[in-house]
Amino acid sequence: MTTMTVSSTQVGTRELPEIGDPAKVAPQDARALSKLFFERLSVLEEGTHEYQYARNTLIEMNMSLVRFAAGRYRSRNPEELEDIVQVGMIGLIKAIDRFELSREVEFTSFAVPYIVGEIKRFFRDTSWAVHVPRRLQEARVHLARATEELRSRLGRTPTVKELAELMSLSEEEVTEARIASNGYSAASLDAALTHDDESETPLADFIGRDDAALELVEDFHSLAPMIAALDERERQIIHWRFVDELTQREIGERLGVSQMHVSRLLSRCLARLREGLLATN
Repeated sequence: MTTMTVSSTQVGTRELPEIGDPAKVAPQDARALSKLFFERLSVLEEGTHEYQYARNTLIEMNMSLVRFAAGRYRSRNPEELEDIVQVGMIGLIKAIDRFELSREVEFTSFAVPYIVGEIKRFFRDTSWAVHVPRRLQEARVHLARATEELRSRLGRTPTVKELAELMSLSEEEVTEARIASNGYSAASLDAALTHDDESETPLADFIGRDDAALELVEDFHSLAPMIAALDERERQIIHWRFVDELTQREIGERLGVSQMHVSRLLSRCLARLREGLLATN
């Protein structure tokens, strides 16, 4: 690791020291050097070469803060670690641009909340399986905390009313937050559920499917009064044909008429029902 210590009183208006690889500066040295660079940065004109050098050096020297913060989230999804680091860098840059030595606090103490805040915002905005409004994303966090607090205090799962009182929300808002929480994660339909006998069944087998017959329910309701308006023989023919599923020849034998006559009767009845159904839509 590169080690370098420069007293702030030695700098004055001199040019800042050149650091070969700021990213390799040891954390304890980066702390002292950061103070030096912040002092110089405060008197430099933004946009100048020296200003950019001081700012970029501060960013590279303090990258260890970002790696430290990102490492705390490594277990959530190792594949996202590089993205987490990049997001944390945004927080580091914001902290550098907003830090003032007059605050009399260590830069590390000032920067870490910015870095962690950006990382948490990244998870909040990208980790949901479905799009959920931000207010509900935030309500989910508060709901989890309130639920845990009341569970510890009451020794049981809290009711919606109890949660609403603690969170200063309406019961409808608590219910909405609970429903929104279901969108935080999703499972693959190919995921297997294990039964007591250790056999497995794909999750997709438990998902309901649309029943095409349900679309006929509304039509049946609309047809009922129209069928009731038919005369008795017409209703009987409709029943024999579409309920008992008799052939036109069998219906003709029961009525003592020809199959052709049954066909004409059916066509006339169905035309009336079709016209009436279309008129109601």
